[in-house]
Amino acid sequence: MKECKQPYDIAAYIWPSYTGDEPRTRMFWPEGNGEWETVRKATAKYPGHNWPRRPLWGYCNEADPYVMEMQIDAAVDHGVNVFIYDWYWYDGRPFLEQCLNNGYLKARNNDRVKFYLMWANHDVVNLWDKRISDIEGNIIWRAAVERPEFEIIARRLIEKYFMHPSYYTIDGKPVFLIYDLNKLVSGLGGVAQTADAFAWWQEQAIRAGLKGIHFQLASWGVNALNLSGVDAEAATTPNETAKRIGFASQTHYQMVHFTHIDRDYAEIIPDMVKEWALMDEKYDIPYFPHVSLGWDNNPRHQSFKPGVVKNNTPANVRKALEAAKAYVDSHPKQSPLVTINSWNEWTEASYLQPDDLYGYGYLEAVKQVFAGEGK
Repeated sequence: MKECKQPYDIAAYIWPSYTGDEPRTRMFWPEGNGEWETVRKATAKYPGHNWPRRPLWGYCNEADPYVMEMQIDAAVDHGVNVFIYDWYWYDGRPFLEQCLNNGYLKARNNDRVKFYLMWANHDVVNLWDKRISDIEGNIIWRAAVERPEFEIIARRLIEKYFMHPSYYTIDGKPVFLIYDLNKLVSGLGGVAQTADAFAWWQEQAIRAGLKGIHFQLASWGVNALNLSGVDAEAATTPNETAKRIGFASQTHYQMVHFTHIDRDYAEIIPDMVKEWALMDEKYDIPYFPHVSLGWDNNPRHQSFKPGVVKNNTPANVRKALEAAKAYVDSHPKQSPLVTINSWNEWTEASYLQPDDLYGYGYLEAVKQVFAGEGK
């Protein structure tokens, strides 16, 4: 089905855990349906806490292409035209690829929504297993990789994903987002070594027939890019570090990374806009505005964890989306990209998918702001 191109690229992150197809997920969610197990068992931690929440589409397997065909249609109908898949590599092999490989890539309508990958290169701790999630400090899998393994990953991503006709590009180059720069630099041995690895990867992409790779960095706050702990010689400005390594742009993954989250959503919006302005001021590479729908990861814990966004209604989220649209409109020379957390982060209470609390409210907010309806 051919689509009329909309003037904005609205990209929602996908947490690919709502499937039991990956055998290694059973160590975290033994019932075999991924993190839906945690969502189903979530309960309120205090009076007025908005849990449990239930997905209107049910606890469906998102590695099923028929399920993803329905979700793709719903996304496009509401103005979401890009999915950013969290992508993982642990213990020498990929993890949680089934949602992408068996769901999206086998969906007959995957030409309606572009996709790109974020390497979610963080260590795996107890967090995903609610039975032991309140225990601190245990590392199950480490995310940092050395150069030989990095090259295996890079070649695989070019061959398996970057060449796909639905892969999202900027200036004709496939976009690849890095979640944790410290882990990447630590594994590769320093900033200079990381820059060399990126340059090598660019060469491999060009040899494969691509125009190169658009490397994108997930910011944890405008002043958070400090690599002194992993590279003693990296004492330079964050802007210089990002450029030296070879990043072409930045965005955020979650607003919890750069602002105090335990308050009313309307109070967070000004801090969000201020962060965007600082990113624009401090860095030479483009920044793409990010909107999170909320934050509350208490479903993953037995005891209450402070840090819950209040009053993140569709009406308030729409105000944040309108600010993102204004930012894009004021930067006409860069791609019209907005990132959203997320499509389905149910256990962090930041999702666009319809629920029994607001129905299709969040998706309707996107549609009203970016698809020109309901104004």
